[in-house]
Amino acid sequence: MSLPADATGATVVPTGTHTETSTVRDPVADRAGSTDPAELIALGCRILAFQGLAEDILGHISLRDAEDPDMLYVRCRGAGERGLLFTGRSDVHRVPLGGTPSGLPEGTKAPNELPIHQEVLKARLDVRAVVHVHPPSVVAADLGGLELRPIVGAYNIPAMRMALGGIPVYPRGVLVTRADLGKELAEALGDRPACILRGHGIVATGATVQEAVVRALNLDALAKITLSANAHGVPPVLPDEDIAELPDLGGGFNDELVWRTNVAKMHHAGLSSV
Repeated sequence: MSLPADATGATVVPTGTHTETSTVRDPVADRAGSTDPAELIALGCRILAFQGLAEDILGHISLRDAEDPDMLYVRCRGAGERGLLFTGRSDVHRVPLGGTPSGLPEGTKAPNELPIHQEVLKARLDVRAVVHVHPPSVVAADLGGLELRPIVGAYNIPAMRMALGGIPVYPRGVLVTRADLGKELAEALGDRPACILRGHGIVATGATVQEAVVRALNLDALAKITLSANAHGVPPVLPDEDIAELPDLGGGFNDELVWRTNVAKMHHAGLSSV
């Protein structure tokens, strides 16, 4: 039987003949609600890897420094690299928004594709977080000539809305290791929430790490459905009258609850902390 909670949400625990109020900490809620940049980025990397969007060591997340607009936090790679699934706070470092990082711990390197994060954040002042990963389903769908269209409805409303507005494609399958290539990518992305990098992966953006990660998950979900549906014919797009019926459930539902669910999965798998 569940113990009751008081008005503050603290658990009421009976003790002897008296009832005392004691706050029982929930490790999942603690981690899901973290505001620490390194913790958020580390959790996001583990979630993306656990869900199959980032294999082995490939992929990274960045977050604009809220206190210094010329700096960002990003997942780096050190001598003890174990892959994205095992990203910890110590893998996240603060680097400049422009130029080459310096002063990183010995044996630690910023991502080779740091210009993705730098140039997108420079071009998009509305964006605070950038995800870059290599989801196989998205890469396969694009290489197969399958546009990610709004073919689903209530199954995944945020994915439908992303597709409805159009998901741009950066047509070059290169490593984005220079500022000029990062600018090309940022131009391809435009004002959209996500972009496909042909033969490479994706970039997803957000006002928070949570939003950027969930957008990447939604893009991957849409790609998987697209691949499955096209194996049996070309699926129609959702009719306008159905689209009009679908509500915007808001970031609290679309992002926060999905994030919390994935953090709980990490905890269940023993990966909520590494």
